[in-house]
Amino acid sequence: MEMKIAVCGKGGVGKTFIAGSLARCLVKSGHPVLAIDADSSPNLAQTLGLTNEEAVRIVPVAENEALIRLKTGTDYSGVFRLTFTVDDIIRDYAVPTPSGAHLLVMGTVKAMGSGCACPAHSVVKALMRHLVVERDEAVILDMEAGIEHLGRGTASHVNSLVVVTDANRKSLEVAATICRIARESDIAHVGLVGNRVDGPRHETAIRDFAHEHGLEIIALIPYDSGVAEAGISGNPLDETASPAFTAIRNLAGSLAREGER
Repeated sequence: MEMKIAVCGKGGVGKTFIAGSLARCLVKSGHPVLAIDADSSPNLAQTLGLTNEEAVRIVPVAENEALIRLKTGTDYSGVFRLTFTVDDIIRDYAVPTPSGAHLLVMGTVKAMGSGCACPAHSVVKALMRHLVVERDEAVILDMEAGIEHLGRGTASHVNSLVVVTDANRKSLEVAATICRIARESDIAHVGLVGNRVDGPRHETAIRDFAHEHGLEIIALIPYDSGVAEAGISGNPLDETASPAFTAIRNLAGSLAREGER
């Protein structure tokens, strides 16, 4: 089974909730899952059930100076190794979460330019490729908001790109841009997910926009006051009573079937 799923979209549309819920659903259906937080403002940890205190103790890979030196350092100043193994990073740094998924936080490479050849960038790039191409378990990537990551090739080699939007026109425009760029890549399946759909007006706005731009809608997630309340209180979502989670569970099933093709 090939299940490497990247979740992206404009900031604030709920992509982290969907990424975390997909990870939870796949675990519940018996899949080993590795969740990757590739957002520059990581908060996937909390969605997977870690406390804020546990989340802040996680050192992102790109900001782990000792690890970067271990992987890329040489005896020569200003010279670093371009080839190294990364499978041990997952073994040593992936954090178990209450959801059942393991979490790896990538972090932000603090260097100018998308094509930077700094050591941290080299480690992150090699690790991302290993995660998506060589690992056997299901991999869920919570991508950075917007479209910049597509220009860097961060989501390369995934077999499904889930593009999250709400009914807001700006969110839809960003989603359309992401889909257009993704179609020019090697990603096999690109699908639009409408989130927080609050009634027929929202659904019509999303469906009409998708039809106008030739986008495939793979799920519509209803607005769920329970999700909003859980976000405010910090308490776990009651998944058994959540229409949003039920819709995401159905989405996880369809993505799993897509990965088996």
